[in-house]
Amino acid sequence: MKARLARLAARCLPKTLFGRLALLLFVAVLSSHVLALTVMFEFMPHPHGLPPGHPSMASSPNHALAPQLPPSLSPSSSPSLPPPLMPANLLMDIGVRLAALMFAAWIGARWLSEPMKRLARAADELGRNIDRPPLPEDGTTECREASRVFNQMQAQIRQQLAGRDRFVASVSHDLRTPLTRLRLRTEGLANATQRSAFQRDVKEMDAMVTATLDYLVTGADAEPFVLLDVAALMDTLTEDHCACGQQVRCEGGAEPLLAQVSALRRCVENLVENALRYGKQADIRLTDSATEVRIEVFDRGPGLAPEELTRVLAPFYRVEASRNRAHGGVGLGLSIAHDVARRHGGDVVLRNRDAVDGSGLVASVVLPRSPSLLSK
Repeated sequence: MKARLARLAARCLPKTLFGRLALLLFVAVLSSHVLALTVMFEFMPHPHGLPPGHPSMASSPNHALAPQLPPSLSPSSSPSLPPPLMPANLLMDIGVRLAALMFAAWIGARWLSEPMKRLARAADELGRNIDRPPLPEDGTTECREASRVFNQMQAQIRQQLAGRDRFVASVSHDLRTPLTRLRLRTEGLANATQRSAFQRDVKEMDAMVTATLDYLVTGADAEPFVLLDVAALMDTLTEDHCACGQQVRCEGGAEPLLAQVSALRRCVENLVENALRYGKQADIRLTDSATEVRIEVFDRGPGLAPEELTRVLAPFYRVEASRNRAHGGVGLGLSIAHDVARRHGGDVVLRNRDAVDGSGLVASVVLPRSPSLLSK
């Protein structure tokens, strides 16, 4: 029984800190008023100075049958007493006081819960941008301590990520020297089959090193946000691919958007190259609204299994190693695009085309227009 009551009470309690603080203050205010009213009515002066339980107060209301009061208790001879407060005035007084206290309790609960909301927002932004500005260390002692610890954690994570990136970049850069020697030595092989196999392996390793360095540079890019003409950027990208004989088209338009120029071009470039690799052609569609800009890249490839639509966004993930190796992919293009979109406060969403639209994959880059969602 106690466990059931405890579960019921837990379900009835508000889920937020603000709600629980407000409920606690409301209960305290109501309890204090009930207690005050009880005491007030208990000690309130009554007509003729008689308490409510006196036998004479229970008699008939007929004046002829009312008991005669002694001269000492006569209203004319009794000392002057303040008349009791009228019920309407009493209710109005209680209502005004209660409303004022409830409003003060609501303001107080909101004020006390605001630091927790600010910390939650900062933690959410930290997942998208590790280089976000640190929290201001102000407010109460507890708030300053929590902000200081949060800022220390952010600095430590940033240092660890920077150290990891430096290590991987150094190793990837150092691999270029032996790869160059291997490439030169394969030219001297007499067997054409072996020479072709060695050259293919060296080319794949060089592509992996280049993609890794590109991924690390993208993650550490401190490029500023500027007001960018997204439609002009997509037109330029389309013209560059068409000049190389590739089938790329662009339609739609969008108003200028705050974005990182090089990073956003790299993001869409990777999606277009992925579409060309598996579908031989790419169609870019721009869609604009008051809240976001959507860049969709369509291909005519085989598409992906539903369970793979989110997995392929992870670094170095390959749906099918043999197929990616044959097409020259190393599993970083979609991950780089996803990271760029996240730094813009948006996301990359993959979906398969429907039966009416034809086979293939649709990669959508969703970029919000709200400045509060952008990386600072």
